[in-house]
Amino acid sequence: MTATTAPTASPASLAPAPLDDPGRAPLPGSPELLRSVFRRHAAGVAVITAESGGRPAGFTATSLNSVSADPPMLSFTIGTGASSWPAVRDGEYLGVHILGEHQRELAGLFARSGADRFGPDTAWAPGPHGVPLLDGVLAWLVCRVVARVPAGAHRVIIAEAVAGDPAGEGRPLLYHQGRFNALRD
Repeated sequence: MTATTAPTASPASLAPAPLDDPGRAPLPGSPELLRSVFRRHAAGVAVITAESGGRPAGFTATSLNSVSADPPMLSFTIGTGASSWPAVRDGEYLGVHILGEHQRELAGLFARSGADRFGPDTAWAPGPHGVPLLDGVLAWLVCRVVARVPAGAHRVIIAEAVAGDPAGEGRPLLYHQGRFNALRD
């Protein structure tokens, strides 16, 4: 009896062809490719806050993810060159705020470098563990940081929820194609 073997496919023949143009070759991995792909990915918008030396700090994040329900954990990323990085790096607790579509200006404020994010136009108050909590958000959590994982020029922050409130009203704010957008049915 003779054993037969199946023909071996080459790696190039295993790669799927793009559906819109079967003759086009895939682009090589690069920062530009990653940015271009993620501009097409709609993401929820959150503001992360922390307290540092008695002063509030915060930034807009679209990298928020649920990690585990039990224990209740989430993750997000922050660049180590960001003005809020020292507060996130050194703080034990932080706030996570899910923004509503009525909060485009707030999202833009916390995304802008050099802005007075906690100025007179920002409604906030100290919450559990001294974490700055923003008013009028759809939901918020206070979380204890459990890990800061290096990832290039960023850190992946993993944090466990210790308190929160999901009772805000409205619809979520989204980030898509470089703009803040409303959810459509």
